[in-house]
Amino acid sequence: MYELMVTRDFVAQHFLTVPNCGPENEWHSHHFRVEVHLRAPELNEHGYLVDIDDVKAALDGQVARFRDTTLNDHDAFAGLNPSVEHFARIFLEGVTATMDTAHLDTITIRIWEDDEAWASYEKICA
Repeated sequence: MYELMVTRDFVAQHFLTVPNCGPENEWHSHHFRVEVHLRAPELNEHGYLVDIDDVKAALDGQVARFRDTTLNDHDAFAGLNPSVEHFARIFLEGVTATMDTAHLDTITIRIWEDDEAWASYEKICA
């Protein structure tokens, strides 16, 4: 199985909307690190899993969408607690909207919200 990973860092803000989260209920920033992991058993005709430039462009588009914004203000989070788990799914949906993933087995987004905690979301493509 081949795997490719590209990563980016950015800062964004949010506040949790479920009760009794203490300081997490207050508006605050996170220095997020996002990783996109792509997997497939075969390479394409050029010897690539995917074109890394395409992955970088898709990732950069989502980073630009969320960088220096408050997650709660995005329509994608309407009615949702803006948890890192929801963020991983929403981020993956944005990345896959601009990439051809038909030949991949899986694509996974892992978002670190600090040095100790991350959440991920995986899409089965094949």
